[in-house]
Amino acid sequence: MFSHVMLGATDIEKSKIFYDKTLGVLGARPGKLTLGHDERKRYIYFIDYKNSFLITEPINDQDASHGNGATIGFHASSPEMIDAWYEAGKNAGGTDAELCDPPGIRESMGMKYYLAYLLDPSGNKICTMYTFPRNKK
Repeated sequence: MFSHVMLGATDIEKSKIFYDKTLGVLGARPGKLTLGHDERKRYIYFIDYKNSFLITEPINDQDASHGNGATIGFHASSPEMIDAWYEAGKNAGGTDAELCDPPGIRESMGMKYYLAYLLDPSGNKICTMYTFPRNKK
């Protein structure tokens, strides 16, 4: 459905360290520097080359701001991968997202998930999610 997601980063180099570590756990290579048409620094990440994730210096020269109520979610292939992602993020400057439970199992609408949430260095809320297979009857 999405071609890409891009988030603003107030300190793009600090954010690159954070995303290199967290997205690396999910299988992405380190962010590749690209300059936008406006000459702002951007780093782009690919996992499967079908879609991409970018961080950018805001084009209005203001600090980046996060969306209240917004979350960017990344797919993980196991709960263990999510735990590794969470630890990598905490070690790279991420902080726990306000009012979010620690990494663990959640259930909703007959589905069972394993989720973890972090705030990136610019305050954007991100998460990883693994969906447990449904029991076949």
